Amino acid sequence: MDVSRLSDLIKNYALNLGFDACGFAKAGFMETEARRLEEWLNQDRHATMAWMGNHFEKRVDPTLLVPGAKSVISVLASYHHPSHQHYELQSGLKIAKYAQGRDYHKVVKKKLKELFNFIDDTCNGVNGRYFVDSAPVLDKAWAVRAGLGWIGKHSNLINKEKGSYFFIGEIILDTELVYNTPQTDHCGSCTECIEACPTDAIYEPYRVDSAKCISYLTIEHRDVFSKVDETKLNEWIFGCDICQDVCPWNKFSVVASFPDLHPRTELSKLNNRDWESLSETNFDILFEGSAVKRTKYQGLKRNIKAALLHTRNNGYF
Repeated sequence: MDVSRLSDLIKNYALNLGFDACGFAKAGFMETEARRLEEWLNQDRHATMAWMGNHFEKRVDPTLLVPGAKSVISVLASYHHPSHQHYELQSGLKIAKYAQGRDYHKVVKKKLKELFNFIDDTCNGVNGRYFVDSAPVLDKAWAVRAGLGWIGKHSNLINKEKGSYFFIGEIILDTELVYNTPQTDHCGSCTECIEACPTDAIYEPYRVDSAKCISYLTIEHRDVFSKVDETKLNEWIFGCDICQDVCPWNKFSVVASFPDLHPRTELSKLNNRDWESLSETNFDILFEGSAVKRTKYQGLKRNIKAALLHTRNNGYF
């Protein structure tokens, strides 16, 4: 099939499935990104996330994940929803927007499988793999190369028409496509995200020190909190949205197409006392099929305890 025709078919099918954007990049070694990643790792900015240094060669070269790979397809799936504002006004302690619905790994990967099967059928067989934050793939970097946005100063991908509240998925294929042109950086002189971060985790534009990041502390950090760390959570008990919430580009955010990514209404009904008394049974019920399960019950209780300490000390509880 003609490469241009195939590219159009894939993009249109992705959008019809509910993805908010789809773009293509030529597969190959990512020299610039490899240097930046190596520097960041050598500075121990990944904290205890040792897995980020694993499979380095595969992480910067998708042809090692899919032999003969020629293209990387990137898709975006919004998780924005108008009820997020209601949740933030009604609820006490806070969970990051992306984790208020069903686990994105399950939702987005299911749709990616449909897209991959469509490509496989259309091409009468292809060799490829699809991923949603589930393999050593630099998803944000590939989305940039596919023309879906630029990396903001908070290190998240920003799309000029859709903001930054979205998940990224990719398909690596042994098929050539018509490749998109990367967008230019539109952050300009804005430093809202840097100034808003309460822990100074964004130590310079486009660079984040994981050990200081509230998202890292509440999700990836497994040990007990130090006396310093337990004061940093503010009201967050899983993840953090501060740097994205202040980003001017998020005024263009689009509502999530996939209903499973919409917030669970039960979360907005919980106040600080409900969180404090959360039992393991209720944890399992409330977060069945949710990304919050990553912290496990004891991890979330640890976060709740530290966040409540902050709110009490500041007279909120």
